[in-house]
Amino acid sequence: MNIQRWIARREPNWQRLDTLLKQVEKKGLKSVSAEEIRELASLYRSVAADLARARTQQIGQTLIQSLQNLTTRGYTQIYQGSRRQEWRAAAEFYRWGLPSVVQQTFPYIALATGLFLLGALVGWWYAWQDPTFMSLVVPQRLISQVRDEHKLWMGSIVGIEPLASSSIMINNLSVSFGAVAGGISAGLYTTYLMIFNGLLIGAVGTLVGQNNLAYPFWAFVFPHGALELPAIFFAGGAGLLLARAILFPGKYRRGDALKFYGSQAAQLVFGIVPMLIIAGTIEGFFSPNPNVPDPIKYLAGLGLFVFLVLYCNRKRR
Repeated sequence: MNIQRWIARREPNWQRLDTLLKQVEKKGLKSVSAEEIRELASLYRSVAADLARARTQQIGQTLIQSLQNLTTRGYTQIYQGSRRQEWRAAAEFYRWGLPSVVQQTFPYIALATGLFLLGALVGWWYAWQDPTFMSLVVPQRLISQVRDEHKLWMGSIVGIEPLASSSIMINNLSVSFGAVAGGISAGLYTTYLMIFNGLLIGAVGTLVGQNNLAYPFWAFVFPHGALELPAIFFAGGAGLLLARAILFPGKYRRGDALKFYGSQAAQLVFGIVPMLIIAGTIEGFFSPNPNVPDPIKYLAGLGLFVFLVLYCNRKRR
């Protein structure tokens, strides 16, 4: 290889890449056009290949160092710029994308909510009518603590807030992901989880009501439940979307239906995760805090729920 001729042929590309990089480093990616961004990426790949060839042919160390510097600068701007675009895309999703997908999939979320409320109503009714039913749903330890000691179990969280909060988040995420994955069973497992969790909350509500502990119990539930329960309903809706794709693909082939409805379900999951993290933090640190008056807890829960409703009804103009 004629080194001097090769350098003369390739040097304009190196100079052009250096010029573009200086502009981006000084003014940012927004200062260059879409065509120049494509040119920047192409030149970066080209100079990276030149660097590999220079090393193979053992061309002078000064040139190799210069090409190494160019490729390092190119890599930094291209891939850091890509990461910035990803962060902007994530912010855009949580700003507008999630409310939009919630509105599009609302019938499925409403159905999941209805299954939960049906379970809660059945659990409440049977727990009032038949004391043995409660023992089938609610752990005996909780029943004994409420009936015999006349106190709630949330006090055990105080003093171990970080550990409790982490455990709560993990549990809620596992329930939510189970509800989503349950769609693969044609929605049977999703339906079971929605109804069972409804039965549980209905039976527990009866238990605390019978022992005059309903007011402090719901004061505990309201702050984190304002986000936690809707997140579980979103998860149930995502599972039912997958079930719809399997059972009623409609005008799509089943594989295409799974891609379409699965994409909507995945977007709901992206929304669920931060909701459950926030809810778990509230449940670990705020909800059981004895220093916070119960009326404040009710107001906090109501405020969070109203905010969530307004957020989910946002529409891009």
